[in-house]
Amino acid sequence: MPSTRPSGSERWWLPWLAPTLTLAAGLIFWGAGEQFLAGAAVGLSALGFYGVHSLRARLAQAEAARQLMDERLLTTQKLAAIGELAAGISHEINNPLAIIRQEAEWLEELLKGARFQDQAQLLEFRESLQEIILAVERAREVTGKVLELARERQPVIQKLDLNRLLEDMARLVEHEARKKNIVIERRFALDLPPVESDGPLLRQAVLNLLTNAYQAIEDRGTITLTSSWAGPDHVKIAIRDTGVGIPPEMLDKIFLPFFTTKPPGTGTGLGLAITQTIIHRLGGTLSVASQPKHGTTFTIVLPLSWEPQEQRA
Repeated sequence: MPSTRPSGSERWWLPWLAPTLTLAAGLIFWGAGEQFLAGAAVGLSALGFYGVHSLRARLAQAEAARQLMDERLLTTQKLAAIGELAAGISHEINNPLAIIRQEAEWLEELLKGARFQDQAQLLEFRESLQEIILAVERAREVTGKVLELARERQPVIQKLDLNRLLEDMARLVEHEARKKNIVIERRFALDLPPVESDGPLLRQAVLNLLTNAYQAIEDRGTITLTSSWAGPDHVKIAIRDTGVGIPPEMLDKIFLPFFTTKPPGTGTGLGLAITQTIIHRLGGTLSVASQPKHGTTFTIVLPLSWEPQEQRA
């Protein structure tokens, strides 16, 4: 037999009952000539209505936040499962890749002593072997990044000079950037204290974003690298480029593994996923803002003092 107990949606009127009855009592007092009691009842009723409205609004916000957390947890669990599966596949792929490369290099050695009547044919053999080796290297790069994404590496925390780290990374990409007439502007806050973080991991994350920035600029442009405060106990790194930008419909997908806006064959689609994973392990956040044809800005926010993930609020 189906339950006849009313559901929560069918009892929506219950929170409003008390202020409504209080208001009714105020009207009765008013009719009886008790203006003071009537005024007090109406005032209490107004407070009651306001309180119920505020409480319902907060409950709605809390429910929306809970649903968002549930969705993020589900997505994280799916990505973790995919990561484990991809890591296993990558290990299996790496073994035949190593054999292919070894055999291709052996064939190269044999060709050095071989005699061909047709030199053009010899050149064609060598070019084909080079293509095989390059393809193997690209495949190994992809599997290496998959393993890196799936690997749970605990940060090694030390105090870092954030501006010096950013300057080092800017110099690494500056040579390549100049070939495309790209200028890297530095805007560093000079009053930043040392930051507790993992130097190699943070360098990798910043380098990934700087590389993406100059690759997004076709010819002539500017990359602006900024450090600043983000509240009393956080710092912010912003990397802005004047490149092609990212279409709005792609912004919520760019951190997904294997998603890329680059042409086929020029990107693995793992760089931003790895970068976001690194920043999360460092206790920070990574966000993006972009407009097509007006450039993109990636923003990292990091705590001054690092805490293990299980101790974070």
